[in-house]
Amino acid sequence: VVNSDAYTSFGGRSDRGKSAFNDRGYCNICFGGGTGGNSRWVEESRDEEDWSKPLSPNERLEQELFSGSNTGINFEKYDDIPVEATGTNSPGHIESFHDVDMGEIIMSNITLTRYTRPTPVQKYAIPIIKTKRDLMACAQTGSGKTAAFLLPVLSQIYTDGPGEALQATQENGKYGRRKQYPISLVLAPTRELALQIYDEARKFSYRSRVRPCVVYGGADIGQQIRDLERGCHLLVATPGRLVDMMERGKIGLDYCKYLVLDEADRMLDMGFEPQIRRIVEQDTMPPKGARQTMMFSATFPKEIQILARDFLEEYIFLAVGRVGSTSENITQKVVWVEENDKRSFLLDLLNATGKDSLTLVFVETKKGADALEDFLYREGYACTSIHGDRSQRDREEALHQFRSGRCPIMVATAVAARGLDISNVKHVINFDLPSDIEEYVHRIGRTGRVGNLGLATSFYNDKNSNITKDLLDILVEAKQEVPSWLENLAYEHQHKSTNRGRPKRFSGGFGARDYRQMAGGGNAFNNRGARNTGGHGGNRGFGGNKGYYGGNYGNYGGNYAQVDWWGS
Repeated sequence: VVNSDAYTSFGGRSDRGKSAFNDRGYCNICFGGGTGGNSRWVEESRDEEDWSKPLSPNERLEQELFSGSNTGINFEKYDDIPVEATGTNSPGHIESFHDVDMGEIIMSNITLTRYTRPTPVQKYAIPIIKTKRDLMACAQTGSGKTAAFLLPVLSQIYTDGPGEALQATQENGKYGRRKQYPISLVLAPTRELALQIYDEARKFSYRSRVRPCVVYGGADIGQQIRDLERGCHLLVATPGRLVDMMERGKIGLDYCKYLVLDEADRMLDMGFEPQIRRIVEQDTMPPKGARQTMMFSATFPKEIQILARDFLEEYIFLAVGRVGSTSENITQKVVWVEENDKRSFLLDLLNATGKDSLTLVFVETKKGADALEDFLYREGYACTSIHGDRSQRDREEALHQFRSGRCPIMVATAVAARGLDISNVKHVINFDLPSDIEEYVHRIGRTGRVGNLGLATSFYNDKNSNITKDLLDILVEAKQEVPSWLENLAYEHQHKSTNRGRPKRFSGGFGARDYRQMAGGGNAFNNRGARNTGGHGGNRGFGGNKGYYGGNYGNYGGNYAQVDWWGS
C-alpha cells in the first residue's frame, strides 16, 4: 500500500482531488508501461474474474465523490411520461434497479449516489443494453440518460474483465509508447458535457478496477496524455481532441466493445460528423455487430437516422416522451419585446422572478454575452457568462459560480451551454431567440429537468419571423398558452401575406405592445422609478384581464408548483 500523500496531483484539475492514486485508491503509475511500483496489482489485473469484486473502500475518495450527492430528480413527476420501445425482441423494462443483475459494485454505488428508482429512459435502456442490443434512444434533455448507459456498460465491463485490451496496453507499454486501448468510448459534443459524464463515471466506477479518463479541447493536451498513460478503460471524449490523440498514437480503439454517442444531434449541428465518422468507421474500430453501439439524441432528424443506419445493427428505437418536443413541466411564455427594449424588459423580469433563482439567459453572439453580463453587473446583479472565447478555466469557474448560487444569473451562447446538466435552473430566458426550433427546444430544456418544474420566457419581435410557425406548433403541442398575436402572425406567414411586419395590438394576451406606459403589477415593480419608461402609470398589464405581470411572484421559489407565473 502506497501513501497517496507522497504523490503530487496530476491532470490539471486539483478541484477534482486527483492524485497519483486513481479513483479506486490504488496507484496509477503502475499501469500501461508505468514505472514499476505496485506489481502485485498488475498481477491481480490479469485475473479477469477479480474485476467483478469490489476493492476496499477509500473514505477520502468516497467523501469527494458522494458528499452532498443530490440527483436533482423529482421521481414523483415521472409517472406520466410516455415511453415506447420498437424493434425485434425488445426486452421488457424494469421498475427497480434490483430487477436486473448489475453486480455488487454498481448496486453499492447506486446507493451512494442516492438514486431511488430508475427514470423512464433508465427503465428501458438498462435492460436493452444489458442484453447486448444496439440502442437508438430519443429522450428529452435531463432525463437521466447518462446513468442509463453508464450503469449497464460498467456492469458488463466488471463482469467480463479487461480481456485483450489490458494485454495490448501492457505489451505496447514495453516500447515506451504507452498507447491506451479503452474498452468503452463515450463521445460528447462539448467539454462541459464530457466532464459531467466523466464525473458520473467516476462515481459508478468507485471501488472497481475500471479507470475512467476524459479528453477534450481547450486544455493542456500534454497533461491529458500523462493522465491517459496511467491507464484508461472508459474514455469520455470530444471528437476533435480524440482524433488528435489517435493521430499521436496515444489512443487505440482496437478493443472498444462499447461505443456511446451522447447528444448525437448536437454533435452533428456543431459540424463534428467528419470526425465522428473517422473515429467510428476507421479500420481499427471493431465493426458494428462486433461492438455494441448506443446513440442518444433529443431529436431524430434525417441526419441522425442516417447515422443510426450506418453505426447500429438491428437496433431498438426508444422514444421517451414526444420526440423533438418540449416538456410539459416547462411553462413557456413568449412576449413581444422590441430590440431597444430588451434590456429594460430583462431587468423587470429578473426583479419579478427574484434575484436568487438560477436563471440562464441565452444570447446569440459572444460579444452580446459579454455586453449583457457587463450591463447586468452595473445594474447590481450577481452574474457570470459562458461562451466559446472564454478559456476552459474561466468556463469551469463560471459554471461553479452559477451552480453554487454565488452568481445565480448566467448569460450564455447556445453552443457553450449545450449539454449542460444543472438540475435546479428555474428560469430560461431567450433574450435572443434562435433561428431554428430544435435549438429552441434544447435551450428551454435547461430548465424543467428530471421531473422538476421550470419557466421559459422568450423575447420575440420582427427579427424572429422565420421561427413563428414552428414556435406556435411547439406551444400548442406542449399545451401552453398561445398569444393571439403569434397565432395571427403564423396565419399570415402560412398564407404568404405581404403584411409580415408588426402584429396588431390585440386587447388580450401579450399583444398589448404600448410599452411606454406600465402598470405597477404587484410588488414586482416596486422601487423601479421612472427608468426610461415614463414611470409605471398607465396600462402595462400583461395579459389584459389576466392581471399584472409579476402579481404572484412573491410566492416564487417557496410555492413553486402553485405559482401561476404571469399573475393570472
